Amino acid sequence: MNFNLYLSALLIASACCSAVVVYLCWKRRELPIAVSYGLCILSTAFYTFGYASELVSASLETIRFWLRIEYIGIPFGTVFWFIMVLQYTGRQAYIRKWTVAVAMVIPFMTFIAHNTNEWHHLFYKSLTLDYSEGFPLARIVRGPLYYVHVVYAYVLILVGVVLLVRMYFKSAPSMKKHVVLMLIGSLAPYASTLVYLSEVLPTPFDISPFGFVLSNIFFLFGIYQFNLLRLAPMALQKVFESMQDAVVLLDLEHNITGFNQAAGRTIQGLGRKNGIGQPAATVFAANPELLRRIDLASASEDKELLMDEAADRYYSVQVSLIADFRSRPAGKMLLLRDVTDAVRSEERLRENARQLRELNAFKDQMFNVVAHDIRDPMAVLLNLTELLEEEASVCGEDHEEIVQEMSRQVHSTFALVESLLEWFRSQRGGMVFVPIVQSLSHSVQRNVRLLQGRSDGKGIRITSDIEPAACVFADKEMLDLVLRNLLSNAIKFTELGGDIRVRAWQTGGFYTVSVSDSGIGIPEDRLYTLLREDNVVSTGGTAGERGVGLGLALCKEFVRLNGGEFWFDSTPEQGSTFYFTVPAAQENAAPDRDPMAEREIG
Repeated sequence: MNFNLYLSALLIASACCSAVVVYLCWKRRELPIAVSYGLCILSTAFYTFGYASELVSASLETIRFWLRIEYIGIPFGTVFWFIMVLQYTGRQAYIRKWTVAVAMVIPFMTFIAHNTNEWHHLFYKSLTLDYSEGFPLARIVRGPLYYVHVVYAYVLILVGVVLLVRMYFKSAPSMKKHVVLMLIGSLAPYASTLVYLSEVLPTPFDISPFGFVLSNIFFLFGIYQFNLLRLAPMALQKVFESMQDAVVLLDLEHNITGFNQAAGRTIQGLGRKNGIGQPAATVFAANPELLRRIDLASASEDKELLMDEAADRYYSVQVSLIADFRSRPAGKMLLLRDVTDAVRSEERLRENARQLRELNAFKDQMFNVVAHDIRDPMAVLLNLTELLEEEASVCGEDHEEIVQEMSRQVHSTFALVESLLEWFRSQRGGMVFVPIVQSLSHSVQRNVRLLQGRSDGKGIRITSDIEPAACVFADKEMLDLVLRNLLSNAIKFTELGGDIRVRAWQTGGFYTVSVSDSGIGIPEDRLYTLLREDNVVSTGGTAGERGVGLGLALCKEFVRLNGGEFWFDSTPEQGSTFYFTVPAAQENAAPDRDPMAEREIG
């Protein structure tokens, strides 16, 4: 009886089962292991279908044709199986483009040698027909290249089996069934091939393809019963991948066994094609504190760590233990949650608290200034008023001198209060910064006129060497306050009949403004503390003028807010020069007109 028809039907059924498995793998092709396993099964499908057709072939040419179909899969199936084992046992780090290319060298040589055998006969020495079983069977005398292919394939099989056996002893009991199914499904076809090649049980036909029948049965059972190779419904996998927090799974030896997409984006060295199988010490080498927390025997509490210095990102780190169904340790889970926004908010709160402390200290300082600098001129003004009233009632004489002194005191007190209010607004953040294009020459002229009475009273001559075309981009109120303070100080510390000179020149995108006087200069003991906010000292002028002592600190702050710098030079008894920079206006920018400033300074 020609039982070859029944054998052929059995192999075709096995090829159909292989097609079902390939389809399942195609549906789960987002998993690398599903791709390698699908290619492995596809290779066996070519082998089994080709041999099923070979069994019912009637001529040598037809058998040669189906052998070529078989050898589309035979040389490559073992390599795909070995790649699948590496992925299944957590050694995906070894899978690189160049390692796969090297592993494919002998399979490609086998494929070419088989298809060109009629030219060199190095793969098959001879191929004839044998009718002893009642139907034609191929009788093959193997050549040297055939044995190269066999030895290479069984070396890969041996290494793969060793990896699976090691995984079996290291796996939790719930996973041991999966590994056993994997071992049986893998060994069945290769064991039958080894029996056929060794001729321990002489058979008239190749029993290797029938090993794949048993292999497919085991794999299909594992896929549907135990979720083998994670090819069953992927609901939990989808949830894992969609998590916004980075999750990394580690085995008991702290090797990475899995991670989600967020971890791949967060941690350098983890990617779709690498990462699994790498030691945590290699991946997190740049963060020893994180490695220390991973090495702890127990779970650790949340703690903020700077994980990405380049992007300045902070993450909350939590390490949890993973146990099997018997509550025995099976690994660890590392959870990284991006808390950068929370850390930034906390830093802002600390900064706000610091500013509040500074404002509170300034409040105390301000009360101290008010107590000492406002009380005295107000007391003098009160006494002068009382004296004026007494003399006016007694003798009715001309009190012009007293009235003039009262006027000076009133103006001094007004300037003091104005400076205090401006400073207080700046410290509270109440000043609104509104830069505009304005004429620097007009700003100087406007502030000189405001101080004309004081300068004329001391016979001081103020000159300005600023071109009318000089325009700056700055806040008008702040610029006026800076100029007014510097001119006021220059008048205050210049002797009778002295000179004050205002100049400006452009350097790059800034104008440098200088206010020079021929006054008494600054004592050496005050040169290094004059601009410090914590060293507020009011110094009397050459005519006994008084001030709040905050003017220069206020000038420095307002210049900084406008993007400039503030400094000074001084020589005792020879005068002082104060400098500040202010952004120059862009070309063709029209300044705001100030009709009150359309007058030159002498």
